[in-house]
Amino acid sequence: MSEATFTFRVDEALKNDFASAAKARDRTGAQLLRDFMRQFVQSQQDAAAHDHWFREQVQIGIDAANAGEVLSADEVEAEAEAWRAETRRKIAAS
Repeated sequence: MSEATFTFRVDEALKNDFASAAKARDRTGAQLLRDFMRQFVQSQQDAAAHDHWFREQVQIGIDAANAGEVLSADEVEAEAEAWRAETRRKIAAS
């Protein structure tokens, strides 16, 4: 993997505080910045993957509704009551 230099300006006090905090963790500022960059990239990828999944799920629901594949309010409430009853049983058994 080739390496590149990343240069940016930062307030001198912040730079010194960051270097001290890094040293307290036996790390260099560069090591921490690389870690932060990796974590940020991963969090953005995770968010994009979740957004993609969520949009697919919404579209599945829209398509089902458009096809008339819906539950009545009574059917939803009956399922919810069954879930609540099961949860109460599990809590009581704990």
